[in-house]
Amino acid sequence: MYNLYTDGGSRGNPGYAAIGYLCFDENKKLVFKGKEFIGVATNNFAEYTALIKGLKICVNRGVQNLSCFMDSELVVKQLSREYKVKNENIKPLFDQVLNLVKQFSNIGFNYIPRKENKEADKLVNEALDERLDKKNSVL
Repeated sequence: MYNLYTDGGSRGNPGYAAIGYLCFDENKKLVFKGKEFIGVATNNFAEYTALIKGLKICVNRGVQNLSCFMDSELVVKQLSREYKVKNENIKPLFDQVLNLVKQFSNIGFNYIPRKENKEADKLVNEALDERLDKKNSVL
């Protein structure tokens, strides 16, 4: 079972946004990680975008059994169908996740407290800081 940790965040809501993701194999060895500035977005948009990016990489690497961990209770409850997706900007992302889910033999979505998602959160903040530092140095 592989473990994927994802996070997305924005400074302001909406505001400048970024994503971070890490994946570990069954031996807890880091398989891949990444971070990316995604422009102006809401926190929820960033959370879904991070998950989609991580899922796509897992699919491309042939991962079949995956546990996903994120600190967005909303996203986890939407994916488990406890909550409906009402936001029109989020529905296409939700549908994209559902299509990616079909690529796995076994997949689960788990809410974890933010303190247990520090590595993914750190990647989000690094991507934001790097982008904003570049932008400010041009000014």
